[in-house]
Amino acid sequence: MTERAVPKASAVEWPTLALIAGCYALWWLGVSWGAALWLPLGMAMTILAITLHSSLQHEVLHGHPTPVRALNEALVSLPLGLLFPYGRFRDLHLAHHRDEHLTDPYDDPESNFQDPLVWARLPGPFKALLRFNNTLFGRMLVGPAIACATFVPSDLRAIFRGDRAIARDWALHLAGLTLLSLILHAAEMAWWAYLISAYAGLSILKIRTYLEHRAHEIARCRSVIVEGGRVLPFLFLNNNLHVVHHTKPGLAWYLLPSHYRAHRADYLRRNDSYLYRNYGEIFRAHFFRAKDPVPHPLRPGSD
Repeated sequence: MTERAVPKASAVEWPTLALIAGCYALWWLGVSWGAALWLPLGMAMTILAITLHSSLQHEVLHGHPTPVRALNEALVSLPLGLLFPYGRFRDLHLAHHRDEHLTDPYDDPESNFQDPLVWARLPGPFKALLRFNNTLFGRMLVGPAIACATFVPSDLRAIFRGDRAIARDWALHLAGLTLLSLILHAAEMAWWAYLISAYAGLSILKIRTYLEHRAHEIARCRSVIVEGGRVLPFLFLNNNLHVVHHTKPGLAWYLLPSHYRAHRADYLRRNDSYLYRNYGEIFRAHFFRAKDPVPHPLRPGSD
């Protein structure tokens, strides 16, 4: 799996640009025509567009679809999902790509594990909530709310301490929300329906992130492969092939499947066969039953 074996995207990745345009078109049709015709239809279209838009933001932060970073970020900067500033998502996700820290409750900003010593001191009701959040059903139902309730206060504290970079990202986010509100004012969808749609989009994304990484002594064995399916892998821009993405984060979304097929055995050796056949298998196994404990099983203090 050398870099020479990886097919390279062109300087301008036209499939990604076309998908960005299509995503915004679907979103506008959802909040306007779809909402006017039948609100559940409009909300469904909007949910799909918001989910795809978040995946496109993930694609952009890895350097796609043009060589010009400012242009790339402008293309996906409208905050369709409402809650998280793009700049904060970018910085935290790039920190997450330090594979030696994957799943660490302190060094991996996307980890859902707790330090066992901290876990032991948590109140019972909060432990129950976090255990529920470790089922797929819980992650989809309350996961976005928990993420917001922890992320936003943390950023506010950083801003009050004088972190100008975080303050800038939130200022840009608020400007984007202002523009978004003006667009929605001209649309047909009520705000309450849009808020539900935005939350549902985040809930769908939680399906992808639910078991992307496992606690394992060896860093290269921590990232999953989910092989099958059409709709969810497309909405996730093939990040179901997650060990491939972590190994080659600069590889465009539409090149990931063929590259994985060509090197399947190598990647399964690399991640010690951390594999699911499809998302249906994950739903059946973990919708009501947690895959992992909340306290990190490899840190001091774990049972």
